[in-house]
Amino acid sequence: MDLSYTPDETAFRAEVQRFLADKVPARLTALVRAGQSLAKADLEDWHALLNAQGWLASHWPVEHGGPGWSAVQKFIFEHECALAYAPRTLPFGLNMLGPVLIKYGSEAQKQYWLPRILNGADWWCQGYSEPGAGSDLASVKTSAVRDGEHYVVNGQKTWTTLGQHANMIFCLVRTNREAKQQAGISFLLIDMNSPGVELRPIITLDGEHEVNEVFFTGVKVPLANLVGEEDKGWTCAKYLLTYERTNIAGVGFSDAALERLKVIAAKTQKNGQPLARDPLFAARLARVEIDLENMKTTNLRVIAAVAGGGAPGAESSMLKIRGTEIRQELTSLTRRAMGPYALPFIHEATLDAEASVGPQEASFAAAQYFNNRKLSIFGGSNEIQKNIISKMILGL
Repeated sequence: MDLSYTPDETAFRAEVQRFLADKVPARLTALVRAGQSLAKADLEDWHALLNAQGWLASHWPVEHGGPGWSAVQKFIFEHECALAYAPRTLPFGLNMLGPVLIKYGSEAQKQYWLPRILNGADWWCQGYSEPGAGSDLASVKTSAVRDGEHYVVNGQKTWTTLGQHANMIFCLVRTNREAKQQAGISFLLIDMNSPGVELRPIITLDGEHEVNEVFFTGVKVPLANLVGEEDKGWTCAKYLLTYERTNIAGVGFSDAALERLKVIAAKTQKNGQPLARDPLFAARLARVEIDLENMKTTNLRVIAAVAGGGAPGAESSMLKIRGTEIRQELTSLTRRAMGPYALPFIHEATLDAEASVGPQEASFAAAQYFNNRKLSIFGGSNEIQKNIISKMILGL
């Protein structure tokens, strides 16, 4: 089922498709299609292309450099990018910190940090989770103590995605140990090159360096890098998380994965006929496609609800739950469709380059399946999201 667009929206969709066809380097789409990791230089190239087009900060208002798109236009752009196998834009500066600064930052902070996000001068990572504060984020222990014109920060963050590329990190820090958990937290911007900051890589099961640990030992941070009020950073944190969870839903990524899965199921044979005709497999495929179409509509409703500058509430939790479940089901079905080809292996070592399913497609299947198990955990586990929904909607 295709969503119905107005003539203006259809014209915009065609404009986006032309841009993607003409401007996205083939080497980048080939990497994305094959499920390969992109280097920082690749991400910078895509960032610069979108910035030059004026399409980079799709969720920002025009006065701060956004394109002024409607909710449907934002959806169309992200959807078409995923279908065209364009690189993803890193969300940390654009879709997480940017909206927080626009809503809670001082004028000086907006004027300084927002242009640097757009032009790529700063690459941000997120300092939320700690070894003892994951889903229970309010338990953060990393401390920030005032000392003259600075805070002195000590503690540890973990699961810091792509922190190895970042020069800045936005952190939740504890500035008041006497107050209740949420009331004693502040939102702080920290230079990763400051003395006392140490980054250690965490190598994941697929051999990738995607996440890190970050240690702070006596790190001095200017008071001017506090966003919002001291001890009231939990407000910023919750606002940011609604954007993160909506983004994790990944409607466009699921659509692209579904189309790829259909191609694989049509080529793979089972009992002398395409796997797509197998009743059990076809039923699971139809179920996930129906769920995805329903989520598209919900995603549009959520985007429209925040078009005036608000933030989604329980809806972002609903999107996070269903979106991650759908993405996990798609990678599970992809592995099932490939059968033995989905066994992890080194692509360069295979001699069977022309197999029916093909090592080029199979090489990412296992890695994506295992990597996507994290989707229902990070950004607030799905169990926590169900608690949020029960409190906000059902009053439990």
